[in-house]
Amino acid sequence: MKSLSEIETTVKRASKATGYSWGVSEETGKSIRLLELFSLPGIKHLNEYFNEKNKSKFENLNLIGENNSSSKNPYCPITLGVSFLDQINVLENLKKIEFKNVAYPIIFISFISRSSEIIGKKIYLKMDEKKKILLNLNVNISSNFIEQEFPKLANTIEVNLLENEDNFTDDEWNNLYKLSEETFVEESDSLKEGAAGAGLTDND
Repeated sequence: MKSLSEIETTVKRASKATGYSWGVSEETGKSIRLLELFSLPGIKHLNEYFNEKNKSKFENLNLIGENNSSSKNPYCPITLGVSFLDQINVLENLKKIEFKNVAYPIIFISFISRSSEIIGKKIYLKMDEKKKILLNLNVNISSNFIEQEFPKLANTIEVNLLENEDNFTDDEWNNLYKLSEETFVEESDSLKEGAAGAGLTDND
C-alpha cells in the first residue's frame, strides 16, 4: 500500500510533467492525497484527466464570480480548484456559487474541502441536482452517492457556504447545562484557606 506522502510527492511530480507550475502541482498533490485519505478515487480520476488532457482542451477560470459557466469546453478541475482555494476568503461573502461544465469534479471538490478548513465553515454542494456532498472543515467528506461512480463531467455544481450554527435548541442546551451544575462544588471557607496557602510551604 502506497503511503500518503508517496502519493502526494508522485502526484506533484506528475502534475508538473503535464505542464502545471510547481506551485499548482504542489496544491494538486495535497488535494489528491486528501481524496485517497478519505478512500475516494483521486488517483484514478487524476490519471483519466491527464490522459484526456493530452487530447482535449479544457478552460481555465482564474477569477471566480457568483455564476461561472463554460459553454465551449469543460473547466479544468485543477486550475478551478486552485483559484477557489486562493480566493476563498473573498468567495465566502457570496454564500452561494454556481459552476457549469466542470471536468472530473471529484478533483475540484478536494480543493473545496481544503477551503472549508481555511474559513472554518462547512460547505454544502449539489452536483447535477441529485448528488449532494457535505464538506466538514476538511475532516471528512460525506455524500448521498459515496458508493456510486463519480462522474467525469458535472453539468452544474452549486456551492453553498454554510454559517456555523448549533445543532441543538437553547432548551436542550439549558437542560444539559443544568444537569452539569450538579457537579459544581460550592467554595467553602476551608477550601479558600487551602487555596490561599497552596505552594507556600517552606520545605528547607
